[in-house]
Amino acid sequence: MTYFADVAALARKDILLELRSRDTLPAMLLFVVSALVVFHFSLPSDASAAASTGLLWIALLFTALLGLGRAFAAEREQRVLDGLVLAPCDRSAIWLAKCLGVLVFLGVAEAVALPAYALFFEPVGWELVAAVVLADLGLAAVGTLLAAMAAASRARELLLPLLFLPLVIPVVVGGVGATVVDDPARYLGFLALYDLIFAILSWASFEYVVAE
Repeated sequence: MTYFADVAALARKDILLELRSRDTLPAMLLFVVSALVVFHFSLPSDASAAASTGLLWIALLFTALLGLGRAFAAEREQRVLDGLVLAPCDRSAIWLAKCLGVLVFLGVAEAVALPAYALFFEPVGWELVAAVVLADLGLAAVGTLLAAMAAASRARELLLPLLFLPLVIPVVVGGVGATVVDDPARYLGFLALYDLIFAILSWASFEYVVAE
């Protein structure tokens, strides 16, 4: 119970900081809506559903990257991460709390993005919603680990995209596949397997990442 209490306290801290500073979430909302507006006017009127779905996933992916770039900003600027690492709690609790915070921000951004997508392109089906939920889990799990790695680097703005984008290509493949095929179960299962594998790997390796 102490472990989950630590996770809850750390996640609550991140969410309260964002509510007070409003640094990350407004930028994510503005970016994803702006991207969809640009895609709407740049995509031909006779474009296929697969094309519009692919553009949606690109917008969601870069929105997640924008949020992850700020995931450890407060700790880095105030040098709080060293204190968290030295605190008498499991270091993986930091990873899990950050994941929860990222998931909350992604959920809010997508609560705006999906209706905007339905307005500009086509109705949103349950397949897309299920794929987005599963994708969020994988993006948060992998992205939080990589954001922690990049936070210690001077070139973090360059390092994070270079590490993050290749690892989340399967998320885009699974998300687009689940949306455009007649039987999305296979792709949704693929996304769930990706989430499980990378969540375990990220949870287990986070301690060694922050120790370095």
